[in-house]
Amino acid sequence: MRVAVVAHAGKELGGGLPELRRVLESEGIETPLWYEVPKAKKAPAQVERALEEGAELVLAWGGDGMVRRCVGVMAGGDSALAVLPAGTSNLFAANLKIPKDIKRAVAIALRGETRRLDVGRFKGERFAVMAGAGFDAGMIRDADNLKERLGRAAYVWSGARNLGTEQFGARIEVDGAEWYDGQATCILVGNLGSLFGGVEVFPDARPDDGQLELGVVEGGGLVKWMRILARTAVGDPSGSPFVRVTKANAIKATLDRKVLYELDGGDRSEIKSFKVRVEPRALCVRVPRRGQEES
Repeated sequence: MRVAVVAHAGKELGGGLPELRRVLESEGIETPLWYEVPKAKKAPAQVERALEEGAELVLAWGGDGMVRRCVGVMAGGDSALAVLPAGTSNLFAANLKIPKDIKRAVAIALRGETRRLDVGRFKGERFAVMAGAGFDAGMIRDADNLKERLGRAAYVWSGARNLGTEQFGARIEVDGAEWYDGQATCILVGNLGSLFGGVEVFPDARPDDGQLELGVVEGGGLVKWMRILARTAVGDPSGSPFVRVTKANAIKATLDRKVLYELDGGDRSEIKSFKVRVEPRALCVRVPRRGQEES
């Protein structure tokens, strides 16, 4: 099996990339294709190089931003993606129970189960975890520089700061039919259940069911957000702030003003309308076999 490593050189886990080399050598992978990039946005070109050189397994070293960049290239193909969660935000890995431990994560990459998972496409960009507009995008933007120092508490701080987010009017169609028309503070599309700060906002989410989760927080939903942030602060982020939730294959949203949006925890610009669709079972991912989470 041809193995490639695509690593965000600025991210740390355990003994870092030197330890990763040692672990791979101990597993018999002595000469993997090896690419280091200074920023996640440089990763797609290296993933493409790896695939052109015959990589059947790509190990992505970094956080959710790095994973999203790799997914953008690999979805629709047969090569498998394995995640080494070295980022400050590792929601994709956490949902799939991939540990923050180099040796165990490599074992999953090499001997784990291969699953085909759905991905979403938002304004032409693929995402693996979530996409959102409104409150969550502001919260993620303000938490970004604090995650490394404060961890989960960064979301609590930034969430409290954004509780006064101005409402916006939203009309949302789900699979071609009108589903929502009213005021909102947040529109979130998820592929996985546990999102920012470990909040289980979509408890029924399955990343291989061929559908995305859609949630809307209405104008009065800020009280619920305050409760969620309080639970997150003490490590008990149970419950969901969403007033309306459904599953969807295709989503079309039209807003009455521009609001900030985010993809997999990375903030983007402001938008006034957007479309989202699912790409069913488009991505091959290595996940733990039974017992590998604890081994």
